[in-house]
Amino acid sequence: MKAIVIGGGIAGPATAMALQQVGVDVTILERRSDDGRATGSYFSIAPNGLSALDAIGALDLARALGSPAHDSLMYGATGRLLGRVTLGTPLADGTPSLTMRRGDLTGALMDEAARRGIPVRYAARVTSVRTSPERAVVTLEDGTELDADLVVAADGIHSVARRTLDAGAPAPRYVGLTNFGGITRNSPIADRLTPQDWTFVFGRRAFFGAFPEPNGDVVWFVNVPRPEISREERASTTDTRWKEWLTSLLSGDRSDAAALVAAGELQLAGDNTYDLGHVPVWHDDRLVLVGDAAHAPSPSSGQGASMALEDAVALAAALRDAPSVPEALSSYEAARRARVEKIVAVGARSSSSKIPGRVGRIVQEAVMRLVFRFVTTDARQKWMTGFRSPTLRGRSVDARQ
Repeated sequence: MKAIVIGGGIAGPATAMALQQVGVDVTILERRSDDGRATGSYFSIAPNGLSALDAIGALDLARALGSPAHDSLMYGATGRLLGRVTLGTPLADGTPSLTMRRGDLTGALMDEAARRGIPVRYAARVTSVRTSPERAVVTLEDGTELDADLVVAADGIHSVARRTLDAGAPAPRYVGLTNFGGITRNSPIADRLTPQDWTFVFGRRAFFGAFPEPNGDVVWFVNVPRPEISREERASTTDTRWKEWLTSLLSGDRSDAAALVAAGELQLAGDNTYDLGHVPVWHDDRLVLVGDAAHAPSPSSGQGASMALEDAVALAAALRDAPSVPEALSSYEAARRARVEKIVAVGARSSSSKIPGRVGRIVQEAVMRLVFRFVTTDARQKWMTGFRSPTLRGRSVDARQ
């Protein structure tokens, strides 16, 4: 069987490696001219995502790049500790969630796919996909046409392929938050933060997160509730101006947030955050969506990359086990839809909690302390982060498919 994977983010190379493990001949198409290693800020891969990396033999890549992260410490704007929430049920060997730079993981996965003999074509922008019951054809911007038995669209939240499947497919929904990420190097504040834990602050005007790296650096992000940032505003605003604005938003809170931002460097600026819940059509006979193209939780869920990695393994297992491609794609959707839509809904609720409401902060903090004590508990989170992907060892895809 021959497959084409559109997209070279995290979902793309992970899916390609999973498909290769079950005997599929696969090629990756990436619209950028490079692997994206230089872009993006820090994020965490939850244990359920690490389980999927383990299934494709890539867990050691993440271990080499990431720092262990166990819990989230939730603080209010008043400086009061509201609660402690696990970052996930560790793997059987004790590996917890790992925090790393997104671009580093993307680049490492693309390198590993190439090392395994998977062809990677950069600067290959896909303009259309057309399918029949027997074949799929991908057209590139330069007019090149490529055909395959299966096309996997890992082309993100603004997927071209999603509209190919369904012209009325829903558009991404802006969740009301803009995102900024950065790093403050060799900061004395690192010693005041709890090692291997994220510190989150529900500020009066913004939500803040910080993580101390073992080398003394502190990585951080800021979620700001406001209207979407336009391309024009993003292009005309300097990093210095963004930092001044963020510092002013954070300065009224009892935390180190303002000081970290003022002394740090931006790695991500003015990123509007979206989610994508119920997408009615995930596939036809020869084209299927994975990752953010099919279901995108807000970043507040901490599950976007992990869900995409789970998809990669689930799709490969379905293709290995089903008698035909169309039946495999139906099986993949049946295995994934309910879980991912539930996680998107959880992420939406988490995003809304970051937007200051009309209730006073002291009252709101009192309510949140109860939530973290009785609702958002480790036991209640286990269904999400305790999920483990199936092994891909065993028989390969039947060549007759």
